[in-house]
Amino acid sequence: MSAAEKNLNDSMSNLTNLNIYSTEDLILTSLKSEIDSRSSYLKIRDSVKNAILKDKMDFLAREEDKHRSFFEVLYKRKYPNKSINVPEKSPVPLPEIKIKEETMALSEVLQQAMEAEVAAHDFYLESSKRFKEDKDIFNMLLYIADMELGHYRLLEIEKENSLRFESYEDSWPMMHVGP
Repeated sequence: MSAAEKNLNDSMSNLTNLNIYSTEDLILTSLKSEIDSRSSYLKIRDSVKNAILKDKMDFLAREEDKHRSFFEVLYKRKYPNKSINVPEKSPVPLPEIKIKEETMALSEVLQQAMEAEVAAHDFYLESSKRFKEDKDIFNMLLYIADMELGHYRLLEIEKENSLRFESYEDSWPMMHVGP
């Protein structure tokens, strides 16, 4: 079993029992998570020089926008007489991407992002059970959960590349200087 598969299995076993939260809290948590993830990906994009990585972070940010839109529509559908008030702090504790300082290694930031994507996958998978009677919502939550695993895999590849380049730059300073 690879380290990535072990992380996925560990995350699944650590999933909080979502039965203690209201459906409204689950949807608001989803919104908060998607908004925060988008912000983190844009922050990563703005802090790196690699054009390909910038594009991938843009892609992930756009994906989080699409997910956010789904949860906004879901909230309005479930609570038509309420306005959406995304909380400052997520009702359900999920891992966040915390960029502590500008000198933080990219691999560390990407590892946090990977953990957040796995947690989002597990959260949406578990949340989908709340909507078994509404097949459209149920299936969309399963689809979004699967997409989060795709994001995880993309981040995993970028983390491996960043580790390679982090050690490469340690050994060969100024190697990227030139035409």
